[in-house]
Amino acid sequence: MFVQPNIPGLSTNSQQTDFAVLLPYQASSSGDPVDLRFSRWLASSSPWLMFALFLLVSLYPMVVMAQSKYTLEDAFSTLWRWLPFVVGSGFVMNLLISFFTMLFGTVAGVLLGLGQISLLLPVRKFSWFTTQLFRNSPWLVLLFIVMLTFPFEIEIGDSIIPIPDWMKAVFGLSLPIMANISEVVRGAVQSVPTGQWEAAESLAYSRSQTIWKIILPQCFKRMIPPWMNWYAILTMATPLVSLLGVEEIVTLSRQAMEAEDNHPELLIPFFGFALVIFFAYCYPIARWTLKLEERYSVKL
Repeated sequence: MFVQPNIPGLSTNSQQTDFAVLLPYQASSSGDPVDLRFSRWLASSSPWLMFALFLLVSLYPMVVMAQSKYTLEDAFSTLWRWLPFVVGSGFVMNLLISFFTMLFGTVAGVLLGLGQISLLLPVRKFSWFTTQLFRNSPWLVLLFIVMLTFPFEIEIGDSIIPIPDWMKAVFGLSLPIMANISEVVRGAVQSVPTGQWEAAESLAYSRSQTIWKIILPQCFKRMIPPWMNWYAILTMATPLVSLLGVEEIVTLSRQAMEAEDNHPELLIPFFGFALVIFFAYCYPIARWTLKLEERYSVKL
């Protein structure tokens, strides 16, 4: 007669032991719609954290400015003078890029995510490969490829249509957003209980009717929190386009400092303001994301 060995830490009827037991690692998949690590980290940060970091980083420049004729008051008065230019023409461009990028990336990502669950093998393989390619590629590399390969203008007959740099940046950032939204859609669709598919099949619904009338309406609320999470990530990644010459808040801040003779004391006020304004915009989004995630979470 076989007797199951009593292994401390593994057997259910074993006694407690002082030996360390390695518990299995549990992590949500990449396409899981409740994967909101970024928003949870951002929302858990106190609003005073940015202020504390700003003061900490400012300690050394403050000491330097104390030995210079260009004082801290001069630096902040300069920032105040350039504020309409930096915000009105700079930060607004960041928001414009993030809006159009999220719009195009969402539309393409939904189609690509539905392609990943297609019954046609070539469509499913192509959608999976495209998703993994752009999802695991560095955003800056994609930006460089798009910015350097796309033309500056398109000639159609006698008319010439210029393509501004910010539109090319939108297309470059739309590629990784498309891939990540594709995973969100796939994960949300697969999270729907199989009983919903069986019920639709019993009602003689076609697959397209089942997806558009039964499955996707249930997935919509589940996809909102991770969608907002990716929008917050995208918004804070838009300063990457400054490396390619797009005139947004970082680029215009550098131009303003150059116009003021590049005083080193201007670094903290200008870039510190960029840090604060991005945090002030993304922090409420992160808080709202967690509230929606808690509200629309599946109750078992």
